[in-house]
Amino acid sequence: MKIIGIAGTNGSGKDTLGEILANDFGWYFVSVTDILRAEVKKRGLPPERKHTSQVSAEWRRESGLGVLIDKAVEIFEAFSEQYNGLVIASLRNPGEADEVHKLGGQVVWVDAGPKIRYARVESRARGPEDHKSYEQFLQEEQDEMHNHTADDTGLNMAAVKAKADILITNDGDSLETFKASIASKLAL
Repeated sequence: MKIIGIAGTNGSGKDTLGEILANDFGWYFVSVTDILRAEVKKRGLPPERKHTSQVSAEWRRESGLGVLIDKAVEIFEAFSEQYNGLVIASLRNPGEADEVHKLGGQVVWVDAGPKIRYARVESRARGPEDHKSYEQFLQEEQDEMHNHTADDTGLNMAAVKAKADILITNDGDSLETFKASIASKLAL
């Protein structure tokens, strides 16, 4: 099975990368954030980052650090014959990067300048939590970059970045330029 795990900072283009791989290159795209939002909704909680983070840590404690990758692979298995591979976003724990590598895949880290990413998050405004000050945006990112739980089940994007095989910078505003960068970096 071909597999790519996508990680990166908020607003960097992780979902856009997944959608490009799906729409232009025939990959099946799974957003683990969507899996978590569905679980949070099922529990009757608002789809806020603090709740998705709590659920992901709970699942990691119960089923291992790669549980979200396992869930994405399980979804993909029903469709695997129809696609060139599986692309999964957003890896936020190093155990997820380890699981992608264990399955023979690559981890891609996507990043962009903080002001560019902040503008993107503000413009897409998926929910009330996306409306925050620039300072709040930066603080939230810092909180997610390093594990703050008593165990290793929390968010730790810095550790995921350290395990990335490919780094892509997405500072531009041209989708075509981003597509060309993706094709080049991933040898598609």
